[in-house]
Amino acid sequence: MDEPSLIQKLAAEVIGTAFLVFVGVGAVPATIIVNGDAPFTMADLGMISLAFATVVVATVYALGHISGNHINPAVTVGLAVTGQFPWSRVPAYIAAQVLGAIIGAGAILGVLGTAARDAGLGIATYTADVTAIQAFFAEFVGTFILVFTVFGVIHRRAAAGFAGVAIGLVVFAAIIPVAPTTGASINPARTFGPMLVQQIAGGTVTWSQLPVYLAAELFAGVVAALAFVAVSRTRTLPAGNPAPVSAPPMSSATN
Repeated sequence: MDEPSLIQKLAAEVIGTAFLVFVGVGAVPATIIVNGDAPFTMADLGMISLAFATVVVATVYALGHISGNHINPAVTVGLAVTGQFPWSRVPAYIAAQVLGAIIGAGAILGVLGTAARDAGLGIATYTADVTAIQAFFAEFVGTFILVFTVFGVIHRRAAAGFAGVAIGLVVFAAIIPVAPTTGASINPARTFGPMLVQQIAGGTVTWSQLPVYLAAELFAGVVAALAFVAVSRTRTLPAGNPAPVSAPPMSSATN
């Protein structure tokens, strides 16, 4: 079977991440613009979460066979830590993802104009009422859930054909509880790209928050990857010892 070239894989990562940011992040200023002076509601959060989820599903099926559709440095690093992706390609993949995020954020400005900048361009941020520790924990939890699920659906024993749906659903689900605290970035490229474009466009950016997001998301990617490997590891039964057809015998430690 022919293997896509590295250039093709990187192009797919750029495109996939650009789609993610334009549709998902772009849904935030679009909602604010459409609402006008109306208050932000749970229904609005649901629609934004749905935008992220649907574009993730689409990119998994459209680009997964080319690059794996990581579109998230936390996923890339997690795969590398567990030996499922070469470290030599990690910098190129992350660079492609960041470039895609910048392009996607730029496209939001191109489509919605300066109103998108004035609405915050959908950048992930947390208010003064939220501590850095709380923000770190929120992003860690959201990213952990996402990356752990990714590892589960790409496992060789996972049901075939449902990866895109499962990942899209977990993105939708994770955003709901995390967004009120940090905006639920759960993706270092999605965090940085819109912040850079917002700065270039003359908008307000709290750069001091960036390390909190990046550290939480990348750390969560590593921990989630290692956790999945730990819980999914199987053992080889000794020769002549048949595999159990029901629950294993109770451990002698309970006697």
